Amino acid sequence: MDLFHYSTEEKQKLTSPLANRMRPRTLDEFIGQGHIVGEGKLLRRAIEADQLTPMIFFGPPGTGKTTLARIIANSTSAKFEQLNAVTSGVQEIREFIKEAKERLAIDQKRTVLFIDEIHRFNKNQQDALLPHVEDGTMVLIGATTENPMFEINSALLSRSRLFRFEPLTDQDIMNMLEAALNDKERGFGSYSITADKEAVEHIVSVSNGDARTALNALELAVITTKPNKEKVIYITLEIAEESIQQRALQYDKAGDNHYDTISAFIKSIRGSDPDATLYWLAKMIYAGEDPRFIARRLYVHAAEDIGTADPNALLVAQAAAYAVDFIGMPEARLPLAEAALYLATAPKSNAVIKGIDAALQAVQKEKSGQIPLHLRDAHYKGAGHLEHGKHYKYPHDYPGGFVPQQYLPDRMKGKKFYHPTERGYEKTILKRLAYFDERNKNSSIEK
Repeated sequence: MDLFHYSTEEKQKLTSPLANRMRPRTLDEFIGQGHIVGEGKLLRRAIEADQLTPMIFFGPPGTGKTTLARIIANSTSAKFEQLNAVTSGVQEIREFIKEAKERLAIDQKRTVLFIDEIHRFNKNQQDALLPHVEDGTMVLIGATTENPMFEINSALLSRSRLFRFEPLTDQDIMNMLEAALNDKERGFGSYSITADKEAVEHIVSVSNGDARTALNALELAVITTKPNKEKVIYITLEIAEESIQQRALQYDKAGDNHYDTISAFIKSIRGSDPDATLYWLAKMIYAGEDPRFIARRLYVHAAEDIGTADPNALLVAQAAAYAVDFIGMPEARLPLAEAALYLATAPKSNAVIKGIDAALQAVQKEKSGQIPLHLRDAHYKGAGHLEHGKHYKYPHDYPGGFVPQQYLPDRMKGKKFYHPTERGYEKTILKRLAYFDERNKNSSIEK
C-alpha cells in the first residue's frame, strides 16, 4: 500500500498533521527535557502524584511545552481547562474563574488552567489571574517561547515555578522521525518508505531542535513523493532539502535571544575568533536586527576590548557606523563585517575601560582635593590676583615636549589608573610612560 491509495478511514486519520498525531501521550513516551521530567525529577514526581503547583514552561518552539501540558491533562484528577492568550480576553478569564470557584465549592474539585502563549497576555489580563492563583482557586500552567522575566508580571512569577525547556538534541529528533516512520497507528508504519541516511540527518540538522519542524518536513517529504515501481516511497537528500528549505530562525529583537546573540557576537570579538564573529553577525543581519544597533556595539567594543592597543579600531568602527547611515542595508553588511573582523583580529586590551572605571570610582569614593593652583584657568580678568596658573610649565617650551610637574590633586598624587598592556600599540605607550616616569622620578630626586 502507498499513500496514494488511502481507505476512507485512513484519509480521515491523516487529515491531522503528523506532528499532532505523534504527540507523546504519557510521560514514558515523552522525549527530551530529562532535566525536568526524568526519573525522580521534581516535575515528574508532581505529575505522577497529581500534586501540581503553579508553573511556567518556557523555551523554544517545538520542545514539548504544550505536549507536556496535555500529558498532565490526561493524568490529573483535576478539571483541566485550556485558554489561548491570543484569543482570550479578561471577560473570558473572569467567566472561567467563576466556574472554577463553583467547581471547588460544590464538587471539591480543583481546576488546572493551561494558558498557551501566556506572554501575549497584557498586564491587566495577568493581574486578573493573580489573586485566584494565590488563593488556590486554580493551578496555573503557562507556556511561553519568551523569557518570562521580560514578559510575565513579577508577582505572578513569584508564585510560579519556572521550568526551562531546552532544544531537543539531534538524537531526540532522530528518535521521533524513526518512530513516525515505524508507527502503524499514528505514523507512516503501514506504508513502504525508505529514507536515505543523509536525508534524515539533513532534516534533523536543519530542524534545529524543533520537533514540530522536523515532523512537518518528514510529512511533506512523504506525502509529496510518488512511490516507485516497487511501490516504495523513496526519500532522497534532494527531497529532504526541498521539504525543509530553510530553518525558521528564532530571534526576537525585544527578548533575551536578541541579548544572547549580541553577547555571543561581542564575546567572539573579544576572544579573537573571526569565524564566530561573522556567524553571529550574519545571524543578526538575517534576522533583521537594526544595523545601527550592531554599529553602536562595535563602536563601544572598539574602545572596551581593544582601546589603545590599536587606536585605529575606533576609527574603523566609526567608518562602519557612518556607512550604515550613508549606504544602508544590505550593502552596509560589508563595512559592518569588515569592522567586526578588524576588531576580532586586532590586539586586545581592556586598559581603557579599567582605567576610566578606576578613575570614576576614585572620584565617587575618595576625597578629590583641590585643583592645583598652577592648573587652574588663568585667562579671565583677576585670575592673576588669585595666583591661578602661576608656575604652570608649558610642555612645548621644553625639550621633547615634556616637563615634570604635578597634575593630580595633592590627595591623589601618585595614583595610577591607566595600566597599558604589552600588546599592540600599548607596548609603545608603555615605553613612553616609562620614560615619563623616569623623568618625573629624576625631577623629584633633584628637588
